[in-house]
Amino acid sequence: MPVRNDTFGVVLAGGLARRMGGGDKPLRLLGGKPMLEHVLDRLVPQVAGVALNANGDPARFAALGLPVWPDTLPEHPGPLAGILAAMESSPAEWVVTVPGDSPFLPPDLVARLHAAREAAGVPLACAASGGWAHPPIGLWRRDLAPTLRAAVEAGERKIDRWTAQIGVAEAEWPVAPLDPFFNANTPEELAEAEKLLRSGAVPP
Repeated sequence: MPVRNDTFGVVLAGGLARRMGGGDKPLRLLGGKPMLEHVLDRLVPQVAGVALNANGDPARFAALGLPVWPDTLPEHPGPLAGILAAMESSPAEWVVTVPGDSPFLPPDLVARLHAAREAAGVPLACAASGGWAHPPIGLWRRDLAPTLRAAVEAGERKIDRWTAQIGVAEAEWPVAPLDPFFNANTPEELAEAEKLLRSGAVPP
């Protein structure tokens, strides 16, 4: 798929990883390398550039050579804060966000999110598979950042509730032979991701 030079990619890596036992979930190994590198391998070819949204010491990601954008709101109020940081820091008109625990992202993610929002005539789009939406995997217009900031400062914490107010399209992917939005939230799911990788079920 062609690169979208009007779109910047941001990996949301600022979660607390409670279900993984704490620490940096995207740095857990999968197939011999950090899960985050699998995410980047799939996202980087689709966008003009990539950054990480993460809090704490950015030095732990130094080996990747990417900018690290922390939340711009205090007390880390959830994924909307990471999306806001991405929108406020992006040098491009559009921002696509993906979680750092989704290692099998589709190669047409950005193109299809743009196609969905263009067809619907709305400024936002999110991915869906198997009849389920995945709000953190979304396409955001940068100039909506002040609107999102106001919502989060007023107490909004649900991505889908905010996007419904603005206007959001869904781009649907099939889940066979593999759900491209499989995420490894727990040690068991990380082990399942390892099995999928070794089985050859993961498309290039």
